Amino acid sequence: MPDLDRIDLRILDVLQRDGRITNLKLAEAVALSPTAVLARVQRLTREGYILGYEARLNPAKLGGGLLVFVEVLLDRTTPNVFEQFKAAVQASPQVLECHMVAGGFDYLVKTRVADMADYRRFAGDVLWQLPGVRETRTYAVMEEVKNTHHLPLF
Repeated sequence: MPDLDRIDLRILDVLQRDGRITNLKLAEAVALSPTAVLARVQRLTREGYILGYEARLNPAKLGGGLLVFVEVLLDRTTPNVFEQFKAAVQASPQVLECHMVAGGFDYLVKTRVADMADYRRFAGDVLWQLPGVRETRTYAVMEEVKNTHHLPLF
């Protein structure tokens, strides 16, 4: 982070805690003028430090009370299979996150469903239909101990 000074880091910290903060309140929080803060936020956005803003929704109220992680092992690890798998995952709105990993399996998939019956439908209709899937291992979350997207900046 050589291009970021302590004020930039403070701006990022405040924004990741409250993306709806007004420019005036942000300026007060970092002890700069509103004009200087706006210029810094625009630069941080332009340089890709700020990717965007979004609302955090309550998954339980929206039918996604069960969080599930799935290990996915592909039948072949060739560039073609990887590309087909990635394209299919990108097109699936039910898949919240998908990460290629090193280790005993190829991908870790994250999804949210209403309950186990809903997960069974997801597994049959989406997961097992993804290109190249040979084997899966499912982990239903019993308790979310920590769930944050906040990056440590200091």
